[in-house]
Amino acid sequence: MQDSPGLDSFDLRLLSALQDNGRLTNQELGDRIGLSPSQCSRRRMALETAGLIRGYRADLAAEALGFRLLVFISVTLATHSGDNARAFRALVGRIDEVQEAYALTGDADYLLKVVVPGLNDLSALVNDVLLPHDSIARVRSSIVLDRLKESVRLPFRTPGRS
Repeated sequence: MQDSPGLDSFDLRLLSALQDNGRLTNQELGDRIGLSPSQCSRRRMALETAGLIRGYRADLAAEALGFRLLVFISVTLATHSGDNARAFRALVGRIDEVQEAYALTGDADYLLKVVVPGLNDLSALVNDVLLPHDSIARVRSSIVLDRLKESVRLPFRTPGRS
């Protein structure tokens, strides 16, 4: 981990604990990191204000909720221009099935992480939404067979953790 300006070991332990459980109360945080609840509250608010804590949310079980396919879609643009890139970004912003989207170096221009209920839904997304769009030249999809690891945890190395 790179040095984070202005963060001390208590801040790092607080952030690490919140990554494990974002619903911890200030009392529970204090018990874990060795500070009073009021000190934890002040530090948490300061980290939120500084934009280091972007928010809190529920981690939903996609498969249990009917989203059985996780798919990575590589997209190559038809032309490389600012207008075309903006058109593609606008399209991606409108597609709820796209969970994450990344601009890349290499063979593909973008990588999309997509969840859909089934193959028919994937087919409709690729054939009816992506391929007909003027900004897109090529689409390649890869269906995830097995998840080896899933984490949004940042790799903090805090005192007491190895």
